[in-house]
Amino acid sequence: MTEHSERRRRGRPRGANAGDTRARILAAATAEFAEHGYEAASMRAIARRADVDPALVHHYFDGKQALVAEVVEVPLRPERVVREALAAPIDELGGRLVRAVLTAWDSGAVRPAAVAALRSAIGQGPVARMLREFLRHEIMQRIATALGDADDAELRAELAASQLVGVIMVRYVLEFEPVASVDVDELVRRVGPAVQWHLTGSPESLDSTARSANDSAHDE
Repeated sequence: MTEHSERRRRGRPRGANAGDTRARILAAATAEFAEHGYEAASMRAIARRADVDPALVHHYFDGKQALVAEVVEVPLRPERVVREALAAPIDELGGRLVRAVLTAWDSGAVRPAAVAALRSAIGQGPVARMLREFLRHEIMQRIATALGDADDAELRAELAASQLVGVIMVRYVLEFEPVASVDVDELVRRVGPAVQWHLTGSPESLDSTARSANDSAHDE
């Protein structure tokens, strides 16, 4: 193989315009995620499947997160939403997460595709697997890391996320009233402290409260 042909093989395919190359990369990413899942798929493997240089994949997409957003056609980068909330002091994280997530989902440009992606994530098949791995890696692990050396950081992150997912399901998927139409500020005020407790609260204090309530019930 000549040097010229090697350069051509590792760059943009001959005769392909930017739109064609981008589409090839997206098709390769879709196949790679379906076959190997989000965590195991690599940018290099996607490039190899698309028959382009890995640098070209990075030219069009800034990472696997961007490819996932394109594959599931959601104009929302959840890892960016979380990253911005994580920039806040730890004792403000609960409210910041609730506000960031609900503000993003309230966007008319985001909601329909985001709801469709959520339905896919709780279903079966390769897309559901890819989305679940993406959410665990890019959302849960980021939150757990922000909690520092807590022994139960992953459990705390998942319990906090369960509060957020519950509100999302009721507000945007099931559209139950009054949650579906209540103001975001009100949801932040009510749900934020619950999320914050899961992140930084003491399980021992909850045990103490439960024992006190149980003792009071027995005294009656």
